[in-house]
Amino acid sequence: MTAIPRADDIDVRPITESEFADWLRAVNTGFLRAAPVTDEEVEGRRERFVAGRCLGAFDRGRCVATFRSFDQELTAVGGASVPADAVSGVTVTATHRRRGLLSRMMARDLAAAKERGDVVATLIAAEYPIYGRYGFGPATRTAEWTVDVPRAGLDARWAGPAGGGRVDLVEGEDVRKLGPELHERLRRGQPGAIDRDDMWWRMNTGALGWDTSWKPPFYAVYRSASGEVEGMAVYEVDDNWGDAEQPLNTATVRWLIGVTPAAERALWEYVCSVDWVVKVKSGRRAPDDLLPHFLPDPRAARITSLADWLWVRVLDVERALKTRTYEGTGALVLEVAGVDALTGGRYRLEASPEGASCTPTTESAELELGLGELGALWLGDESAVRLAALGRVCEERAGAARKADALLRTSRRPWCPDMF
Repeated sequence: MTAIPRADDIDVRPITESEFADWLRAVNTGFLRAAPVTDEEVEGRRERFVAGRCLGAFDRGRCVATFRSFDQELTAVGGASVPADAVSGVTVTATHRRRGLLSRMMARDLAAAKERGDVVATLIAAEYPIYGRYGFGPATRTAEWTVDVPRAGLDARWAGPAGGGRVDLVEGEDVRKLGPELHERLRRGQPGAIDRDDMWWRMNTGALGWDTSWKPPFYAVYRSASGEVEGMAVYEVDDNWGDAEQPLNTATVRWLIGVTPAAERALWEYVCSVDWVVKVKSGRRAPDDLLPHFLPDPRAARITSLADWLWVRVLDVERALKTRTYEGTGALVLEVAGVDALTGGRYRLEASPEGASCTPTTESAELELGLGELGALWLGDESAVRLAALGRVCEERAGAARKADALLRTSRRPWCPDMF
């Protein structure tokens, strides 16, 4: 009988470029994708291979766990762009669970990110319980609405937006030209948003020949009265007809961005006005998205999905808290409990609308919290008062959680439109 290998017999290391195809197959296995990895896909995805950033665990030469990170720009509260270590492609084959493989890969990657000077690490968690033990906390949430179009109260004769703007259908090639600058405008003002590289735009407009699952969508662009591109929507429509041969189609929005409320309103009204469409699924939106209130009857839009989304692990407490902005004025001493030797300590935060400082201190702590809780609070979405009620932060001075909320929470909720 072959003995089960001990954890320290499994080699955890960066993969070589020649091992990339085997690594991709292990990723597919971990994500339950049985389709084979074609040579075309390997060559296409090799563009994102960065030496040292793709890790694998190898047992007798077979890759049984995977981990990838890459450089990312994340928008902090106030619009500053901070360097982030984006974690993706995390899998452990079912035959090799509970052997510390993810912990070894995570420790290696976060140490390298700290050394590079990344302020935070980010990820989208497929399973909630996994990442808190590595200091990540859920920092944004995502919601999906389903709109009952006939009930929404929109003008059935709608033929275009008010105010002189217009909506035009375009092609994928146009999106690749117009989209990057538009998205950067959105990202600069949207806490929680991340950058999109050139490959993202090619993947999301069907320009990759190896992606056989690609289904062409419709592309719509909103231009203001002055002709400036201010919004873009990408959607697909199913083919569903009732027993009496009446159309009952659903339009599913893949993504929609607008840098003005007028652009958002015009694009939602357009999608809801498409002939034969009786239901619109919004795709991933911020929990306080304006969509329902663009409708004469907001109850026509019901939330059909609500979940945590972007998780943040703070790597540099001082830079993270100094970089973001604050709407109020005050000071707070935080005791941050680290989960490893990379991050943790006691800090004094002094903040005002004019700027902030964050420095190590020996003063008595007012609020004690873990790295995961700090990550959840940093983008302004979570409430320290709620976390205190849950026993996840500890007030060393009465009222400290309320003071933290007055400093850290934002008037609009952060939002990450993307998966990675």
